[in-house]
Amino acid sequence: MFKETCIQAGKRVLQEEAAAILELVPTIDEHFAHACDLLLKCQGKVILTGVGKSGHIATKVASTLASTGTQAFFVQSAEAAHGDLGMIGTKDVVIAISNSGEGSELKVMIPLLRRRHIPLIAITGNLNSTLAKSADVTLSAHVSREACPLNLAPTSSSTAELAIGDALAIALLEARGFTERDFALSHPGGALGRKLLVRCADIMHVGEEIPMCRDDVTIKEALLEMTAKSLGIVAIVDSNNTLVGVYTDGDLRRTLEKELSVHDQLSEVMTHGGISVRPQCLAADALTLMQDKKISAMIVTDEDKKVVGAFNMHDLLRAGLI
Repeated sequence: MFKETCIQAGKRVLQEEAAAILELVPTIDEHFAHACDLLLKCQGKVILTGVGKSGHIATKVASTLASTGTQAFFVQSAEAAHGDLGMIGTKDVVIAISNSGEGSELKVMIPLLRRRHIPLIAITGNLNSTLAKSADVTLSAHVSREACPLNLAPTSSSTAELAIGDALAIALLEARGFTERDFALSHPGGALGRKLLVRCADIMHVGEEIPMCRDDVTIKEALLEMTAKSLGIVAIVDSNNTLVGVYTDGDLRRTLEKELSVHDQLSEVMTHGGISVRPQCLAADALTLMQDKKISAMIVTDEDKKVVGAFNMHDLLRAGLI
């Protein structure tokens, strides 16, 4: 009985909150476009403010804006009247979020913003409130009732506020032509950031760490170089340090199958040409190439095919790309 009651309650809340958001779709009109225009033309920062649950929503919206190309941060409404208003400049735009639009903290803050001619965008569930009437632009977050059976706990209303904030952030993202790479620059520690920012130059071994030998050496000499550098590959170069081939763990297995002597010339068993990438190649693209070619290590060359580095799957793993 308890289990079924919980399941039914959970479904009801999702259905009611989804319905509340859908009811807001018709309110996305010229007022919404005006708000976007104010934010796009903002020469300072976008300041989000609110208290209680709306304050938590404002914090999240500020974070979403900041990560999608709009400089934004949160100022707690109650603290604004006690000094934090100094954090808001005349070139900024303020977005105030409040379900009732009548919070005492906002009523103190609004006249100060008006006096300094700072644009104010309201996201509120009460279009007749002090906040709504004082704002340059008011966006509705009105809901018929809360998903709470007592119609008390902020549920549908806070979800509506969040949805409007997200709608603003994504509209601005599209208007700015914000790209995956732009997003990655704000998220260098995330998987997407690593995928779009880490290049082969960032992970490759260089200098004395590069496993490399001339094309006129013996198999034994190449094996000693491969063992010493522990990358599972050796770059074979000519007298100009130009890549002419590679010798890998796979080539070694084929050497053993042919029962050749380690004193034979490396040129008889190495892979001529070999696959290489440039230092500025994205490490994620190099990984895809390695997987397609079923190889576990890669040589890095410059535009003249001179060897400048090498890396293997372990280096990609350390970089968080695997």
